[in-house]
Amino acid sequence: MLSRTADNLYWVSRYVERAEFIARVLDATQRLSTLPAAYGGVGNEWRTALLTVGASEAYDESFTEVNERNVTTFLAFSSDNRSSIRSCIEIARQNARAVRTAITAEMWEAINGAYLELRKYDSVSMSREQTGRFLEWVKSVSLAFDGSAYRSMLRSDSYWFSRLGVYIERADNTARILDVKYHLLLPESERVGSSLDYFQWSTILREVSALTAYHWVYRESLKPWLVADLLILNRQMPRSLASSYENIVRFLDDLGQRYGRQGVSQRLSRSILTRLENTTINEVFKTGLHEFIDNFIVDNNKLGSAITDQYLV
Repeated sequence: MLSRTADNLYWVSRYVERAEFIARVLDATQRLSTLPAAYGGVGNEWRTALLTVGASEAYDESFTEVNERNVTTFLAFSSDNRSSIRSCIEIARQNARAVRTAITAEMWEAINGAYLELRKYDSVSMSREQTGRFLEWVKSVSLAFDGSAYRSMLRSDSYWFSRLGVYIERADNTARILDVKYHLLLPESERVGSSLDYFQWSTILREVSALTAYHWVYRESLKPWLVADLLILNRQMPRSLASSYENIVRFLDDLGQRYGRQGVSQRLSRSILTRLENTTINEVFKTGLHEFIDNFIVDNNKLGSAITDQYLV
């Protein structure tokens, strides 16, 4: 396969996954921002949303005030923001169009249909309720694209590069959600276990479609260390770091066997997975959750670069 084709397949999936992630962040932020001050609302939720997706500095270059409308416009609809939902869907469609013969008709219809539908949304006139429906639509687009890839693609290098994009992006997103919750979202005046803390954790779990899974696995009230355990180490949870890396290692091994050569990306991915397998949540908290996640994000970015150097250039 041409490296250009592999690159397009990899990035179309990353951008679709990123669009869904931003939709989930905005949806969760809307929920948190509705908390009355007496219950614990603190007013930093919209800045937190920008920090979660790594767009705070870019936002400040365009806006002077951090509020719901401005942040929603910037993260969902701004053409100047390369990681906005609009930009993600447009770039994903460009990548898909470039490899039209390497993806299935169902995948093309999902992303091209989303691109055409996106033109109907006008951020200026949208109410909060309409924005909520828009965010649900974005999630459904990602599900349709991801589902069509899973159900219709031949299990070959095209599929493996596509899946790598999904899981590299997903691992990064889950890590950022956890990190922001612990160090930015919870005010210093609030103790872990407070009513605000509980509401925030349940919102974060909803953000990654894991609230029901949490209760199935742990069968008790929300506890920060158990939420972290679910989203970091539990392989049964599709959005956990461990589950993402189990898939990353598998698909990189498939590529290594297909091309008859192992490389830096295979070794690095196995090293990250081994560290996840050989740690416990108690050890994570003992050394510091922020430090653990920060190191993970750095390693995940290194793996993304290694994949690019090995296969995509």
